[in-house]
Amino acid sequence: MNNNSKFLLALLVGAAAGVAVGYFLASDNKEEIVENLKNTAGKIKDELESEFEKGKQVVEDLKSTLNNLLNKAS
Repeated sequence: MNNNSKFLLALLVGAAAGVAVGYFLASDNKEEIVENLKNTAGKIKDELESEFEKGKQVVEDLKSTLNNLLNKAS
């Protein structure tokens, strides 16, 4: 990714964050928005933890398979 692409990406992310903050500040239902964000963040955290555990299991399985292959080759 070149510098121009990085700049444009940072600009877009900054603009999106600005729009989100502006919407939040102008909204009458701030507590509902915060609660929705907390719930969504919790769901994402749970999904990431689950995927991380799956990844750890895949690595353990690969290590076991590799060790078995190496032991057979010896």
